[in-house]
Amino acid sequence: MIAWILVGGRLTLTPALLTLPRPALVVAADGGARHAAGLHVKVDAWVGDFDSSDGVTLDAPREVHPTAKNETDAELAVRVALKRGATRLIFLGAFGGRFDHAAALLLGGVRLAREGLGVTLSSGDEWAWPLLPDSPLSLKLPPGITLSVVACSDLRGLRLGGVRWPLHGADVPLGSGWTVSNETNGEAVSASLREGYALVTALWQDQDSVKRSNERPG
Repeated sequence: MIAWILVGGRLTLTPALLTLPRPALVVAADGGARHAAGLHVKVDAWVGDFDSSDGVTLDAPREVHPTAKNETDAELAVRVALKRGATRLIFLGAFGGRFDHAAALLLGGVRLAREGLGVTLSSGDEWAWPLLPDSPLSLKLPPGITLSVVACSDLRGLRLGGVRWPLHGADVPLGSGWTVSNETNGEAVSASLREGYALVTALWQDQDSVKRSNERPG
């Protein structure tokens, strides 16, 4: 089951968002609820400590948590989605805002993917997909898109195709800038790893589509 998780970062309402599969469940994490109107979705659950949702009016069931807690509002939203049967999570509003929240969300996306969930993170103009060993990605992206592979650990055997500078079994150290700012060439982007964990990210302006094929199960 697909769940959209609305989080509190920036959301640019690009045509690319129209290619996303429609959700069976929408969970808003605190201030992420402000994205619901632009996305034309009904929120099924609204969770958090509600310290960043001033001025947001939403007709949705609330799950209120104390400010002093051990999880971010996004993590609370994920917990709700999983409890209701979600197997694929699409985070919207994932980029921008506080760096610590954004970094935790992106790395948390990798962890969720390691647990077997399908994960996509987007702010409309920026996207990210976890890349794991034995779980290759195939992305249909327009030409001229800035594409990066962000190494979240030391990588072994990175293969990358459909880009200006392809790779054929490269070893990339944690945090290396070597695999940042590549460029799509209009062919399907393929990415695979033998060892390690990474995020494949895409950034572009004035493009009108992004699609993902060959999703991991779930």
